[in-house]
Amino acid sequence: MSYFDGINARTRHMKNILGILGISFFSATLGGLMVTKLDQQEPSAPTVTPVVHSSLSPGTMHRPTPMLASATHTEGLPHFRDAAHRALDAVVHVRTAQSVSPSQGWSTWYGFFQQPSAPERVQMGSGSGVIIDREGFIVTNHHVIEGADVVEVGLNDNRTLPAQIVGADPTTDIAVLKVDADQLNAVDWGDSDAVQVGDWVLAVGNPFDLTSTVTAGIVSAKARDIQLLRPDFDRSLFPIESFIQTDAAVNPGNSGGALVDTQGQLIGINTAIASRTGSYAGYAFAVPSNLARKVATDLIEFGAVQRAYLGVGIRPVDEMLAERLALPRVAGVLVTNVFDESGAELAGIEPGDVILSVGGTSTSTMPQLLERVNRYRPGQVTEVELWREGDTVLLTVELGTREGTSTGVKPETPDDTATLDNGPTDDVATIWGCRLRSCSEGKSGVEVIDPGLGPFAKAGIRAGTVILTVDGKTTDGVDEFAAALSNSAKGNAPGILLEGRDPDGKPAWFGVAID
Repeated sequence: MSYFDGINARTRHMKNILGILGISFFSATLGGLMVTKLDQQEPSAPTVTPVVHSSLSPGTMHRPTPMLASATHTEGLPHFRDAAHRALDAVVHVRTAQSVSPSQGWSTWYGFFQQPSAPERVQMGSGSGVIIDREGFIVTNHHVIEGADVVEVGLNDNRTLPAQIVGADPTTDIAVLKVDADQLNAVDWGDSDAVQVGDWVLAVGNPFDLTSTVTAGIVSAKARDIQLLRPDFDRSLFPIESFIQTDAAVNPGNSGGALVDTQGQLIGINTAIASRTGSYAGYAFAVPSNLARKVATDLIEFGAVQRAYLGVGIRPVDEMLAERLALPRVAGVLVTNVFDESGAELAGIEPGDVILSVGGTSTSTMPQLLERVNRYRPGQVTEVELWREGDTVLLTVELGTREGTSTGVKPETPDDTATLDNGPTDDVATIWGCRLRSCSEGKSGVEVIDPGLGPFAKAGIRAGTVILTVDGKTTDGVDEFAAALSNSAKGNAPGILLEGRDPDGKPAWFGVAID
């Protein structure tokens, strides 16, 4: 290459560089002008669009994110924010403590023999509860507080209060607590009968001790009987299971918490999950609010559930039975027998009848029928619709008790005397939630059959305890005991001193608080 050829090559290279620099400068200038122009214009509102995953795996449903629904008020989607805030203020964190004796015998973990001299340990537990009254009444599950020596609740405003057990019903897994506070945020009761499959719901509670947690889902089914609760054959008490099933995430610690609708109204008490791992697997169950409300009201007013009985033996209706009875559909509950002197017999219900509804509400299955009847108290009247010989019949029935009477348990207050049970003898009484009986002839005092969950249990009195005196006054039999207790309760003392023998026969003294 000649000298001039090199000069020409360098000249062409310089021209290329200058061209590139010129284009870059022009682009930068134009960009600056465009930015200046845009800054002078009014900003436009952003568009928010719900994002739904487009691919659906088999058996999986993807729903719009609840937080997005509540933030945008998108047409057709629920608004969760207000309902969540209402429920959060009314849901409490229930904490329990229980003294547990050490296990004796072979350990299932290590295979060694544990000596009985090991000290007692304290077992802690936790769950949820729902404030139903501004004066401090709280509904939770029976299994949350069962066996607890100490119960306290944590409020959503970070206060912690001691709680007393008002009463509990294992057949519905409902219990009521009371805290000494007022002007609390209480939830409004909803109508669980009006809830339909597919309705949106929120579960509020304290899963895994994560306080004030809200999850969303839909009602998956109603009137579920999952064989969760166990019968008490000794007292002839049988479980009432007619759960609302939901796919809102519920985990250990949610028990006793609130299931609310999109208005923030209480439609159920979260009770159980169906899971192979112990954690949420898509199936959660709640006691319907209409049943929970009735049980809670009974426990508050009477200290015991007022159990109404129709007085019939029943079995479900299957396809073959429906065809034989010419039923228009496979629904209802067949009456297999009618008990003597029961409300059913007096109203004219007969074996072979099929119960279609109670009180105007359909009872297509046995769980629905049991749940519906248990909303009533003995002595109340309701209409029962039957299928009989190809036609419907409407009868008016006065519900009674298992013993055949039409009245339930009398309310128990410190000023009440003993309320006699319908037991085989008149020397058995229920006083302040404690069942007692007179000692055998020739012996003074009363024996505790069941201390219940009231002031007797809180004083440490156990079944088998014999009480000899009330504030130093000897009592012979339940009548004298009830009168002495009532007289002592009318005084200004905060408690009553009971003297007697514990179940081991050792002298014992108990201070029973007057509520």
